[in-house]
Amino acid sequence: MSTSPITIGMFAHVDAGKTTLAEQLLYHTNSIRERGRVDHKDAYLDSHDIERARGITVFADQAVMSYQGTTYYLIDTPGHVDFSPEMERAIQVMDYAVLVVSAVEGVQGHTETVWQLLHKHRIPTFFFINKIDRVGADADRVLEEIRQTLTPDACSITGCLTDQGGVGEALREHIAERDEQLLEMFLSGEVSDAYWLDALEQMIRGSRIFPCASGSALQDTGVLDFLVQLHKLTATNYDKRAPFGGLVYKIRHDLSGVRMTYMKARSGTLKVREELYYSSGGERICEKISRLLLVNGSKLQPVDQVSAGDLFAVVGLTGAEAGQGTGADSDSDKIAYEMVPTLTSKVIFPESLHVKDVLKAFRTLDAEDPSLNVIWEEGLQEIHIHVMGLIQLEVLQQLVQDRFQFDVSFGSPEIMYKETIASTVRGYGHFEPLKHYAEVHLLLEPGERGIGIAFASDCHVNELSLGNQNVIRTHLYERDHHGLLTGMPLTDIRVTLLRGAGHNEHTHGGDFREATFRALRQGLEKADNVLLEPYYEFKIKSEIDHLGKILSDIQRASGRFDPPQTTASHATVTGRVPVATFMDYSAELAAFTHGRGSIQLIFGGYDRCHNEHEVIERKAYRKDADPMYTSSSIFCAKGHGYIVPWDEAEAKMHLL
Repeated sequence: MSTSPITIGMFAHVDAGKTTLAEQLLYHTNSIRERGRVDHKDAYLDSHDIERARGITVFADQAVMSYQGTTYYLIDTPGHVDFSPEMERAIQVMDYAVLVVSAVEGVQGHTETVWQLLHKHRIPTFFFINKIDRVGADADRVLEEIRQTLTPDACSITGCLTDQGGVGEALREHIAERDEQLLEMFLSGEVSDAYWLDALEQMIRGSRIFPCASGSALQDTGVLDFLVQLHKLTATNYDKRAPFGGLVYKIRHDLSGVRMTYMKARSGTLKVREELYYSSGGERICEKISRLLLVNGSKLQPVDQVSAGDLFAVVGLTGAEAGQGTGADSDSDKIAYEMVPTLTSKVIFPESLHVKDVLKAFRTLDAEDPSLNVIWEEGLQEIHIHVMGLIQLEVLQQLVQDRFQFDVSFGSPEIMYKETIASTVRGYGHFEPLKHYAEVHLLLEPGERGIGIAFASDCHVNELSLGNQNVIRTHLYERDHHGLLTGMPLTDIRVTLLRGAGHNEHTHGGDFREATFRALRQGLEKADNVLLEPYYEFKIKSEIDHLGKILSDIQRASGRFDPPQTTASHATVTGRVPVATFMDYSAELAAFTHGRGSIQLIFGGYDRCHNEHEVIERKAYRKDADPMYTSSSIFCAKGHGYIVPWDEAEAKMHLL
């Protein structure tokens, strides 16, 4: 068995019984004295008032349990789709996952989403078919459904591990079918129990087999057996002698506002008062660790050091973000997330509150949940946030009240559009009021979907120093840039610095910023601008009788679908559809299929807006009246700066 700690994540579609199973595991390892229940509002891992009031997991909270000499960190993740970003951030630190599936409802839409994320990150996964005590439960049917819709490599382990630690005949055969060497061993019949147990453990760790147990968490049926199986079939091997490397997966603030950075140690050891480095804004930051804390539910235990495999919280880091490596792992790329909000909402607050106080509170929440992407719209004097759905807004409202004592509400969520270009242009910006000077020339090209803004430089260092080129790059990335059609953020564009100029005496810090923004905007004025909207990748399952209506609904929603897969009684349809036209379809599908249809919706990136002219008209954005952006340049003559419109500026550029 492993001597390194093992982190196990608990995942499920909402209401599958994940938190109840976690409570039972904690109880059976003597980590808690009494088993809590979600419906009784006393679950150990749903310790926040919001979670207990709603009966759902909102935050990815962790507990520590010990079983037969091995330490396990258990992370209970949210099952509701509105809190998927919190769930996805936690996946990064899992050694193993337990995916709970209801024996009645079976594989549901969000179950598939979670499975795909676990599969993408190659997290070895155990299935637990729960609620076998319920009317209509059928564990065998659900296991077959898992094999059909998620992975053909799911195998039952219920009753397949012997008391002596061996592997039963049926399970040996299942393993042997997936490995030629094991098949030879199986046919010879001369291999020890220990050999097969080790082979099974290795295949699980390599994500080649996915064990499936069943039981009832509420009735405590099959849970202890499952714990024994987890213990026998999981192992980690972290290097404690290597230099310290860690991964940040969560930011929280305690009651007094102290920032706590939650981390997984992936190698080495870390001690209090040691310095730890990470990257921030392109710079290497080195800060001293003032406290190390092991987190168990709502309890924090100070420790002097942590080692590879540990989950812990650090006090002392001021800028490290979720998804970021530290120490020996600090050069690793920051993780890109797939569960991305597609809605935006305005924060509404009473005039008695100072906007700076409200913005500060939301900046704190933004550090904890970067998917909120809190934006201060200077021209409108408004705070905007990105959200997954209405339930998240309700929870945020309560959270702000509880933590900051602010009464806020939110505007109706709107689709988050973006803009890009479909033609290649050059943009020119010049900024020369009296005693200031900067000129920037940019090449703007359409980029591939999903790249955001990509920057490169073809400017020679003899013309513009590397330091000034980096200043231009930094300014390009410091904020969203408004497109010309609706004022929505610019994306999927390649920006190349062609030329630039400054003045030894008159160029100051903000001059290149002004010239760069004007060059970008001037280029957009000449480009073929395109409005983008978010799309879902969907998968709909229903009885065959409903197929005609579903296909008609997809077409009416401006979506497209692949040829449906059908059996005598059921149909599965996959395809792509705008979020704007399909965001409420789950409820509609449930209504006309009487709850027997299922839908999976995954963010599928941005593409051309299906009703561009209608959206542009509705937004009524006035590109010449945006106080944050201008496409004109400023030149100097006779000791005074004067404005030159974008369509006349190119002729006056000094570098042409």
